[in-house]
Amino acid sequence: MDGMKAAIGLMSGTSMDGIDVALLRTDGQGRVERGAFLGVAYEPAFREKLKQALQDATAIRERAERPGTLAAVERELTERHAVAIRQFLRQNDLSASDINVIGFHGQTVLHRPDEALTVQLGDGQRLADLTGIAVVSDMRANDMVHGGQGAPLVPAYHAALAEGLVVPERPVCFVNIGGISNLTFIGRDGALMAFDSGPGNNLIDQWVEAQAGIPFDQGGMIASEGQVIAALAESYLASPFFTAKTRRSLDRNDFLPPRGDQAELADGARTLAYVAAAAIMTSAGHLPEAPALYVICGGGRLNAVLMADLARLAGERGAKVVSAEDVSLDGDAMEAEAWAYLAVRAMQGLPLTFPNTTGTSAPVSGGRITTPQKIG
Repeated sequence: MDGMKAAIGLMSGTSMDGIDVALLRTDGQGRVERGAFLGVAYEPAFREKLKQALQDATAIRERAERPGTLAAVERELTERHAVAIRQFLRQNDLSASDINVIGFHGQTVLHRPDEALTVQLGDGQRLADLTGIAVVSDMRANDMVHGGQGAPLVPAYHAALAEGLVVPERPVCFVNIGGISNLTFIGRDGALMAFDSGPGNNLIDQWVEAQAGIPFDQGGMIASEGQVIAALAESYLASPFFTAKTRRSLDRNDFLPPRGDQAELADGARTLAYVAAAAIMTSAGHLPEAPALYVICGGGRLNAVLMADLARLAGERGAKVVSAEDVSLDGDAMEAEAWAYLAVRAMQGLPLTFPNTTGTSAPVSGGRITTPQKIG
């Protein structure tokens, strides 16, 4: 036996735009073979249900509570993930018996690390029943039990990828620009450090949807027509989040979009793209040494204006910025791949989080493992 396991990772991120499905073969340590990827978009009606779920979740005081629409949304969300799995298997000529485990993130509707409270909608047992495949879900909770922030979890996978990264520049910093941005630093000696770095696409998405009724600024086209409003940008970058000595994970509501009277559409989008880039570089100041290379993943790498700002700001520090594809990785699939990788580690009892990634008191494993009770 070579110790390699076939895992499917599922990610539905803070942008709430759909489900990412990725296949990975891994030993849960340094061996990684990346496979197929599928993105399944949510239609507007379901995105509205998720937005309502965010509102309903503010009433949660215990993780198991499902007030308002949450129970119904959780069931529908789980069933949508099962449909996505079936579609993925069919398109790649695979069967359930070819897959050892599914890593199921679910949909975060509440994240209050200061209260050790995080809630991801998604029923791991039901997903296992519907797919006939073992599922690892709820991977953030045990980290919080041990004093961690419950995020970010992707760094363990970034570290595995870095082992096979053929680039001359070190140290390397992986940056995931999703709804919230986070970074993973891998030092010259392999030292690992990670934390949320600030708002990513979330503010931009909320702004253009509120002002123009569209879900996101494709390619940064709206931002490209605007100018940075310096005072507005500074109001975000002056947040105590960026100067606090202790790094903490973010909830999507920790930073809110501008009011409609603070900017017109293009200037608002342009300012928020700059804020996303500047937040990354400001947070990078907390790293033990300056990265030589930033590898950008997630949807934010497709915003040309944001990427140009990031390249300029990093260049001022003598660093280079590349997209994941520039180093033969897949910036869309990476988070879903990470959840597949983490599921294999969880099955083996290996750590998912570390003191320098989430602030947990010691390296800890996590996740709830469920096996099919019936084939749905």
